[in-house]
Amino acid sequence: MRFRDGQWLVAEGVRIEYAEEVYRITQTPSGKGISLLCPTRKIMRRGDTLNLATLSIDIEAALDGVISVETTHWQGAVRRGPDFDLFPAGRPDVNANVTRNENGTTLSAGGLSATVSGKPHEFDISFHPTDNKKPLTTLLNRSVGLAYTPATSTPMQLADMRNLKHYIFTQTTLGVGESIHGLGERFGPFNKVGQKVDLWNADGGTSSDQAYKNISFWMSSRGYGVFIDTPERVELEIGSERCCRVQTSVEGQRLRWYIIYGPSPREILRKYSILTGAPGAVPSWSFGLWLSTSFTTSYDEQTVNSFLSGMKARDIPVEVFHFDCFWLKAFQWCDFEFDQDMFPDPKGQISRLKADGIVKKVCVWTNPYLGQASPVFAEAAAKGYLLKRKNGDVFQWDMWQTGMGIVDFTNPDACAWYVSCLERLFDTGVDSIKTDFGERIPSEDVQWFDSSVDPKRMHNYYAFIYNKLVYETLQKRYGANEAVLFARSATAGTQRFPLTWGGDCESTPEAMAESLRGGLSLGLSGFAFWSVDIGGFEGHPPPWIYKRWVAFGLLCSHSRLHGSNSYRVPWTVDNDDKSEEGCSATLRKWTHLKARLMPYLFSQAQQCVQSGLPLSLRAMCIEFPDDPTAWTLDRQFMLGDSLLVAPVFEEDNTVQFYLPKGDWTDFFTGKVKSGPGWFTETHAFGTLPLYVRPNTLLVLGKEGETRTVYDYTQDVEVRSYFATDGASAVLVDDQGKVLGDLGMNNGEVIGTESLKGDWVLKIITP
Repeated sequence: MRFRDGQWLVAEGVRIEYAEEVYRITQTPSGKGISLLCPTRKIMRRGDTLNLATLSIDIEAALDGVISVETTHWQGAVRRGPDFDLFPAGRPDVNANVTRNENGTTLSAGGLSATVSGKPHEFDISFHPTDNKKPLTTLLNRSVGLAYTPATSTPMQLADMRNLKHYIFTQTTLGVGESIHGLGERFGPFNKVGQKVDLWNADGGTSSDQAYKNISFWMSSRGYGVFIDTPERVELEIGSERCCRVQTSVEGQRLRWYIIYGPSPREILRKYSILTGAPGAVPSWSFGLWLSTSFTTSYDEQTVNSFLSGMKARDIPVEVFHFDCFWLKAFQWCDFEFDQDMFPDPKGQISRLKADGIVKKVCVWTNPYLGQASPVFAEAAAKGYLLKRKNGDVFQWDMWQTGMGIVDFTNPDACAWYVSCLERLFDTGVDSIKTDFGERIPSEDVQWFDSSVDPKRMHNYYAFIYNKLVYETLQKRYGANEAVLFARSATAGTQRFPLTWGGDCESTPEAMAESLRGGLSLGLSGFAFWSVDIGGFEGHPPPWIYKRWVAFGLLCSHSRLHGSNSYRVPWTVDNDDKSEEGCSATLRKWTHLKARLMPYLFSQAQQCVQSGLPLSLRAMCIEFPDDPTAWTLDRQFMLGDSLLVAPVFEEDNTVQFYLPKGDWTDFFTGKVKSGPGWFTETHAFGTLPLYVRPNTLLVLGKEGETRTVYDYTQDVEVRSYFATDGASAVLVDDQGKVLGDLGMNNGEVIGTESLKGDWVLKIITP
């Protein structure tokens, strides 16, 4: 929200009061921080302390390299939930140290410090590395305040706050050339400087400034990140209201955020994952190709069988088959019952699909909404399982489904009932759940079962409790590391319940680029695993776009063919072109390549779960933070530590991409290009710029491997790309267990005793 009209004027209808000085500093009750009393005018004499607001700023050490900052106006305001589930794996000890000298007061939390200026009548808080006074960012004059709208003219008006909105805001400084990234799955410009961003989950597709996954965490190119600790609407002006500041504002009486010092993006994400939770592990089978029925298409058992038989005939392995919406009867979404007219024997059908070996796992589409035409609506409404309006009515509207109600997951009985519905699906042979929707949760005129929660805070937080419930139900049924979702909505912490996909995109190259930007931003928000609707969701992709999207989608961590009103099996896209440049051949090539990459991908996945890193899409700046160009790149990404991917967006087959410093090897041709620099190439549909980072040991499945799950140490191919002493590769099995390490020592590959069968070594040298 903008509170000012340019640099000099206050916005019409707004009253602002700033923290003008630090009047007093005391120790916080925890003993690990300092509390600042900040009046909203400079105190020159005793009488200046009367009839004015003060802001309290509590600065506390949270963990090594992380400091929290909470600004409060009225301390007596009720603290309503829900709150983010912080430190889910336990809170690490932190050594907090407070020192005072003539320059000010400094709180240190390991490698990060906050220094409050000791000059009289000054407001200046600098956040800097403990061993370096150069600030990462600062809170300067008139950077912390409160605001009223409509504007008040006398304190007496505050006796009745019912028609007033009260905001708290802070403004951290933006350095020269500093860029800001993350904030969830955002499809606009990769660098958020110059943008206004509202963190409020919405079903807006990929071609708008709305986002399904609003994550209140951003990362700076200057070596720090900021996590805003509230699930309510957060409004950010990122170098937009004031070009030199990032303004964060919330409606309410308090605002807390954490500053996280890296200095590397890797270290920032590791600490962020301690704070909000590490990504959950995913099973090896989930990396295979997922095939969907698409959204509004007509299908039955025969249609499904024809899809899977057609894929098998074309040597395109399908790991997971997904039944989208119309496995349910029309007007009865989501009642968890197969439409008996189309699927009279769902358990038998799923059993036959698996027995025939044409698919291994089955996923079905669900959401947390109940259309009133379904019999389960009456049951859920009668038992109080649905969200209500303040007058006691069930909250309903005719958006999405006629008379739709929303499951109230703050009610433990509603959660148990929802779990029982999921368990019935598991009994039919369903292995995974697509948890769609959960974004447009009403925040006005609603009463949750848990009366202690604030409806405005529940709007974003609903995505967390919804996905958590389904994910933990899958874990209970199939095992801790066998659970996998296909979720659309998310908030901070939802990375613990993988995985997510990018939502509704058009079948255009522009939408593919939008999706890529969304995946990069989500990866910089702590999410390890991500997917996209291959081919685009809306519309009918022309063959060239479909094939380019196939290449992009199969090099994401997870890969699903899905559309809206048209099928995504390849032969329906290009009239069954049987040439080597056809859709079927292209899909086959890329599916087989991903199978060969599995020893590398699954090993990297285990590291991502431990470190909070994205497997894919991984922004280039994570791996190359000291290269200024890396912070600008939004049309390419890293797949794990060692593979650089640049999708092709042009119909003329050309692509421009950037290689950081070093000798990079084309995965397909073995040719070497030296960076840093920009390059332009032309690619047929079976290739794209896929470059291997120098000093890499890359483990691949054997030539011709088509499976996703196999022995990742048997008959493998080990490639050494300019590898020197210190290069390494971790070997894992298909459950993620570490079996050994390959390394280089005096020019020789060591650790090969963990390899089995007829493995081969290929050495690429300068």
